Amino acid sequence: MDSAAPNSSSSSSAAVVAAAAASGNGVQGGDRPEDPSKQNLAQVTASIQRTLGLLHQLNLNVSSFSSASQLPLLQRLNALVAELDTMQKLADGCNIQVPMEVVNLIDDGKNPDEFTRDVLNSCIAKNQITKGKTDAFKSLRKHLLEELEEAFPEDIEAYRQIRATSAAESKRLAQSQSVLPNGDSKVKAEH
Repeated sequence: MDSAAPNSSSSSSAAVVAAAAASGNGVQGGDRPEDPSKQNLAQVTASIQRTLGLLHQLNLNVSSFSSASQLPLLQRLNALVAELDTMQKLADGCNIQVPMEVVNLIDDGKNPDEFTRDVLNSCIAKNQITKGKTDAFKSLRKHLLEELEEAFPEDIEAYRQIRATSAAESKRLAQSQSVLPNGDSKVKAEH
């Protein structure tokens, strides 16, 4: 990072930065090529980690400043400016959209994980409401079929046969067209 001899705390922080950058880059096997956007994100993340390391080193230099430590301080400042420039250039290749709610939480000094937690809780609540509605409709359908079976047993039996035939035909047609039961098309994996 700079030509000055690193002290023990800066070399350990550099090791931590390197380990964090290596663990957070999304590389799983090393032999598989990554998606370019993931690779750009990994490079930006590594640059952020290096910048944090440089800021920590600058903090140490400033807190114990003397006239003899002026040259290492200037070298670290220059390294920080160069790293910020590199980070800006790398960030231009990343297309990541951050919700404004997350930015506002960060501006308010709160943890952005709160946004994720709130979104997940909202999704769980909506899912439970939807599940309750589908369960209610299933119960209503079952009840109606029971009542109709008592009143019109022959018609309900014909209805069930038609429904079973229709379901079997739909399933056969979906399989012949390579369509999943939920309506999505199957996609062949490219090797």
